[in-house]
Amino acid sequence: MALADYIYNKPTIETDRIVIRPMTTEDVTDLKEWMPDKSIYTYWGKGPSKTEKNPGLLFEKGNKPTKSLHLGISVKDLDKVIGDLWVYLIENNRMASVAIRLSKKYHGKGYGTEALSAMVRFCFEKTELKRLWAEVDIRNVASQRILEKSGFTREGLIRQGKMVNTWCDLLCLWHPRF
Repeated sequence: MALADYIYNKPTIETDRIVIRPMTTEDVTDLKEWMPDKSIYTYWGKGPSKTEKNPGLLFEKGNKPTKSLHLGISVKDLDKVIGDLWVYLIENNRMASVAIRLSKKYHGKGYGTEALSAMVRFCFEKTELKRLWAEVDIRNVASQRILEKSGFTREGLIRQGKMVNTWCDLLCLWHPRF
């Protein structure tokens, strides 16, 4: 399969504890619990947007066809969306950036590593992507740990780089296709 196969039908990926899947209007209650929380945006490069403050807006315009993926992370036992995951900035179907965000309530429980590792496997086994990369604020040690546990390697440091609306030192990490 190829990225083009997921333009209209986004994938669902299961692990032992989580399901990574397209989000729906039924998830708005879950999203309202954590998306507006300003503390999860400390290293995100910006504060919560209008849509993140009111997650119902995510579903008003409908989905625009795109190769990029924006999926929810749902805990199987709770059937609750506790975070989201992106594969975006896709370049020539060869490389893409990844990002992950979790509700603070679920930090430190291994869900982030489990979700990102599953997404890496999916990208390399079910698409033509050859390389994934991420940029993380150097102060965000927890995200660095998730990336490294998921197989990413530190590649370099951008001093005073721009992450969305914030200037900070950025650590660049990459993951080659296995």
